[in-house]
Amino acid sequence: MFASNNYQEALLIYEQLLLEEEAYTPAMLLKMAFVAEGMGDFSKASFYLAKFYDLNPNPRVITKIKSLTEQSELYGYELSDWDRFFGFVTDLRVELTSTFAFLLLVSLILLVVFKEKAIKPKYYIPSFGLIFLVFLCNNFLYQPKTGIITGSPTLVMEKPTAASKIISKVDPGHRVVIKSTKDIWHEVEWNNKRAYVKKDHITRL
Repeated sequence: MFASNNYQEALLIYEQLLLEEEAYTPAMLLKMAFVAEGMGDFSKASFYLAKFYDLNPNPRVITKIKSLTEQSELYGYELSDWDRFFGFVTDLRVELTSTFAFLLLVSLILLVVFKEKAIKPKYYIPSFGLIFLVFLCNNFLYQPKTGIITGSPTLVMEKPTAASKIISKVDPGHRVVIKSTKDIWHEVEWNNKRAYVKKDHITRL
């Protein structure tokens, strides 16, 4: 449908895949952003581009979101070398877990086969190390939950209450890391500090 210029029909199918089946590709997100921008829905277009950015952190994506949101500065898109490395490792989580699990199985088999010789504690160190690595990969190698601010304007608060001090008043387009959720609030990371934003002002990526 997209190839035959039936953009709105294609967008409906893409949205169904994204929202109901959580199935998407970078190319699909770019097409969705293109259609949404053409329809004048810049909020949706920015959301699809931000989701694309999570998969492919390209500086040109930030430039495009800035033009859509008419903002010169956007928070939350900066990536350190550690962020890039961690993203690369998390993409390989399944492969790393499988590899360490296989090596663990091999080490346990060797301990059983050579149990008479492997009587010193040092022979068990590799197995314990591999158990730790499997546990680490299976429980901690996940990308942080992120969201894009879509409320206009949005108040970033110091505490999860309407009477709290306002840290910042921002327009849509900013990307935040969601630490936790409580009642109507998301706890987010803002300028390397803990802050709170109402849930209905953030769309999860």
